[in-house]
Amino acid sequence: MQQSDLAGPQEPAEQKPAEPDEQDPAGQNDEPTAGTSGAGRQDATPTTQTLEIQEGAEPAAGEPVTDTAAGKAAAGEPATAEAAPEPVLVMAATEKAPAEKAPAEKAPAEKAPAEQAEPGRVRRTLRKVTLSRILTLLAIGIVVGALLWPNILSRLGAGSFVRIPIEAAVLLGVAIALPRRPRRITAVVLGLLLGWLVVEKCLDMGFFQFLARPFDPVLDWVLFDDAYDYVHESYGVTGVVGALTGIVLILLIAFGLITWAMLRVAEVASRHRRGSAFTAGGVAIAWAMALVFGVQLAGTLPLAARTTYTYAVDRAWQAKAGLANEKAFAQEVKQDAFQNVPSDQLLTGLKGKDVMLTFVESYGRSALELPTLEQGIGAVLKDGDSKLTQAGFGVRSGWLTSPTYGGGSWLAHSTTMSGLWINNQSRYRNLTASTRLTLPYLFREAGWDTVSVMPGATRAWPEGNFYGFNRIWDSRNLGYTGPKFSWAPMPDQYTLKAFTENEYQKTGRGNLFVEMPLVSSHTPWAPIPEFMDWDQVGDGSVYNKIVADQPTKAEIWTNGSQVRREYGKSIQYTLTTLIDWITTYGDDNLVMVFLGDHQASPVVSGEGASHDVPITIVAKDPKVLERIDSWGWTESTRPSATAPEWPMNAFRDKFLTAFGPGGTDH
Repeated sequence: MQQSDLAGPQEPAEQKPAEPDEQDPAGQNDEPTAGTSGAGRQDATPTTQTLEIQEGAEPAAGEPVTDTAAGKAAAGEPATAEAAPEPVLVMAATEKAPAEKAPAEKAPAEKAPAEQAEPGRVRRTLRKVTLSRILTLLAIGIVVGALLWPNILSRLGAGSFVRIPIEAAVLLGVAIALPRRPRRITAVVLGLLLGWLVVEKCLDMGFFQFLARPFDPVLDWVLFDDAYDYVHESYGVTGVVGALTGIVLILLIAFGLITWAMLRVAEVASRHRRGSAFTAGGVAIAWAMALVFGVQLAGTLPLAARTTYTYAVDRAWQAKAGLANEKAFAQEVKQDAFQNVPSDQLLTGLKGKDVMLTFVESYGRSALELPTLEQGIGAVLKDGDSKLTQAGFGVRSGWLTSPTYGGGSWLAHSTTMSGLWINNQSRYRNLTASTRLTLPYLFREAGWDTVSVMPGATRAWPEGNFYGFNRIWDSRNLGYTGPKFSWAPMPDQYTLKAFTENEYQKTGRGNLFVEMPLVSSHTPWAPIPEFMDWDQVGDGSVYNKIVADQPTKAEIWTNGSQVRREYGKSIQYTLTTLIDWITTYGDDNLVMVFLGDHQASPVVSGEGASHDVPITIVAKDPKVLERIDSWGWTESTRPSATAPEWPMNAFRDKFLTAFGPGGTDH
């Protein structure tokens, strides 16, 4: 007997094979099948019936029976004698009572994970696409931002970054044109180059902020040693660690992030060549139109930008000019109008005099002309004029133009004493390696005892031999036991008092030529010493309480007005101390020359300030000042606005000429 014959009149369910591509995009049936869990596959559709034959069994209630006596009787048909018990066909697990059909009815709930598989995959794909687009936009922003990055801090605003960089069109064109390997190599090289330009622009920001000039990639590396010393002396180990950490982060961001961004932009451009070509062309056309029509944003900032290209070219020319400058300077050093003058013909107008060349740190023209500074400093100079006159001293003042600004004091010192324009470290190194005649050397040749007092020096100063000093006093041998005043190892009043005791009042001495840079007005101008009676200075321990009562650097460097106020106080302190020393200790043979070394940094002097510094000559002997009457200087410690302005390197020759035999030219 065939199973189909025993099934009765019920037709089996028609089955069709599943087509994954059309009915099941996930590659599996949506509905669970028998023999698996609710989330798995089953062997048949829900309408498939499983048949089981049981010999001699009685059908259960509600189960269909066929060809049995009981079945016929139930149907009202007579039973035949021949009828023997037939096997009973039991339909297992099919079309039972509603309770037994619950698993089939719960199928939709069991199908939920399979139904969610496709939407979950779509969401993941969309997330990947969205993230990829975000990273691409970020990379584009980084590259464009790097191309437009300014080198002056005041230009670091939104206006600088909404311009059109022509270099962007060029970069897209290169990415489209090159095959994969050359493209990646080029992207890395350009990324590193662009990263370096950003780093150099950041250095420019610092140099403009403090020195009013850009960073010189050939000559300025040596300044980092001085910067380290300044940070260490002013802010301690914590400041050094913080500065070094910031430098490392900037380098990582500049080189790593920009290189990554360049690689990503190049790869995206290569995959979408047509769209990238249209973009590059559109950028180029927009840039050209903005350039032709002179479109500007705020002020004089042009919309058409070629910042990176022009900056790179300028730096290349600067490096080339620096190398050429070194060759030219080698010839300048040899040209000296006084190299053949006999020693007995040098400085004859100052015989018997003690000459002091004193530099006042950061004492610039702005200190006498800015309203916020002039009031306090002007009052000190006015009072100083009165005291000097009462003590019998005459005064003349003018202006010198310093080769440096905001820092680099040694460049001003060497310019004044050598008569050469020393505006960078390369010239300074070449000068100190030469045989150039300096003021100290010429004074020594003429019979003076030459002394340098360097309160800011904390280690050996081999350049002293070049200048021609017989002795050098510095922070290591001046005997100071008090506290430091930020960068300054000791206050100016202590320096002058120690010099007085060790040199000026020494019995039996000869005439002195003294070079003395005073440092209490050195940045960061906190804390600031207080002037006191000279007898109270002692070994400097008296300053411990003064330091404890002064505001800290962190307290004053919160805004520019506070910084300017404290700077003004520091200049007032040094000028008060210096003028009082002259009137207290200066004798009839004293000739004091005091001048600024450079302007204070732009945070004090402001943007675009000149390089001018005041210079003053004080003497009791009227014959000394008569020799410089032709200079046209002002008869005050404060030079007038119309007083002559000389380049600082001109002072040496003018001074030697004025105080030579008869004041004649050589």
